[in-house]
Amino acid sequence: MTEPASNLPLLLAGAKRWFDDALTASMRAAGEQPLTSAQGQVFAFLDPEGTTVAELARRLGVTRQTAHQAVHGLLALGLLEQVPDPASARNRLIRITAEGARVHHRAQATLTVIEGALADRIGKEAAAALRHALTLPRGEPPVVEAP
Repeated sequence: MTEPASNLPLLLAGAKRWFDDALTASMRAAGEQPLTSAQGQVFAFLDPEGTTVAELARRLGVTRQTAHQAVHGLLALGLLEQVPDPASARNRLIRITAEGARVHHRAQATLTVIEGALADRIGKEAAAALRHALTLPRGEPPVVEAP
């Protein structure tokens, strides 16, 4: 029996998992403490001056509790720090530490090499086309009726 082709969201999730696994294994091989995918995503959404956990949760598309758990793991590793929010006495800002910046830069450089490995495997043109397609504007998510 032939299996139906995976839908695009499953294919994209599989591709992301491939990158996550390659990054985790590469960072571990380099002697770095491996981070979860959620922890790694936190770095992409932090403002240089700091970001509240509530804003991080919104940007990540997760609950505050989930964002809080990711942040606390990174605080414990010394990759993030909490500082008072000058705009609000009630809030605290989450910022990257010097060690966090070092690890983040290493991860970004590693991802560049992993992208190169993917381009070697699927072809440079296919990799460039994939990157281009994923950067095109998609607009608001559509609301559709199934046939």
